Amino acid sequence: MDTQDGIKAILICGPTASGKSALALALARELGGAVVNADSMQVYAELRVIANRPTPEEEAAAPHRLYGFRPAREPYSAALWLADVKQVLAEAAAQSWLPVIVGGTGLYFKALTEGLSDIPEIPADIRERYRDAARDRPAEALHAELARSDPATAARLRPSDTQRIVRALEVLEATGRPLAWWQGNKQPPLLPLTQVYPAALTLEREELYRRCDARFDAMLAGGALDEARAIAALGLDASLPAMRAVGLPPLLAHLRGELTLEEAAAAAKTATRNYAKRQLTWIRGNFFSWNCIDAQHMERTKGDIFRFLQNRLTKPR
Repeated sequence: MDTQDGIKAILICGPTASGKSALALALARELGGAVVNADSMQVYAELRVIANRPTPEEEAAAPHRLYGFRPAREPYSAALWLADVKQVLAEAAAQSWLPVIVGGTGLYFKALTEGLSDIPEIPADIRERYRDAARDRPAEALHAELARSDPATAARLRPSDTQRIVRALEVLEATGRPLAWWQGNKQPPLLPLTQVYPAALTLEREELYRRCDARFDAMLAGGALDEARAIAALGLDASLPAMRAVGLPPLLAHLRGELTLEEAAAAAKTATRNYAKRQLTWIRGNFFSWNCIDAQHMERTKGDIFRFLQNRLTKPR
């Protein structure tokens, strides 16, 4: 779409429970746009409550894209999201509406604004072998294996980060090149930062943790346990990305009789707080050039954000 300053989209990244979805919805309604998902768990159809997807009422208040459109049995990735969001951006340009892209998956925003490595498709047998290895061996052992063959990538990964360690191992075997090499050879970005209004939400840690606890209590009251029960009935592979949604593993453990509901809730709250802390640290370390917004005073600053953007956007006619 044509804008006065070349702004083609609004990007809103923030930790869980920071209020980013509410801000995105308000901006989409005020500025004539649609809310576009950039959260790796909110893409899954089976995870409305646990992933805290927008409610049906919120979806009715403004158009939404890329929410709940993938089955949990299918892995999803930044590369797939980038291909899907490319189609959404083409739709927005053709129909003259403003994309408000919101989520907590920082890698999606990095791929969108900086480009993504063009890594070839990994053969199924290699992917399956490393998936089996992740089930049978501790993450630290896999990290040590990666350190021997690809020390540069291993040095950037936490020894407990099974998903990224496995990804690095399978890329090295399938392509013969380290993941770091591929990451240094990126495609041009779909939306450089010069073409967007990027907002990074931050929050004092104590308030963030309080909101995380309240969020999980609300999820339980809203049917999270029933949702977990429905997912358990699908018999999905535990290594699938959807099965690692924050809060889901403790609820599944409760359904198997391994934890009381109180223990599962406590474990889920701890996991949520730890995840939010990692998100906040990652955002502060990677998005320091974005417009920083104090989420604790969102209502006070929302009007200023609207006015700032309205002065720089040509609203769709």
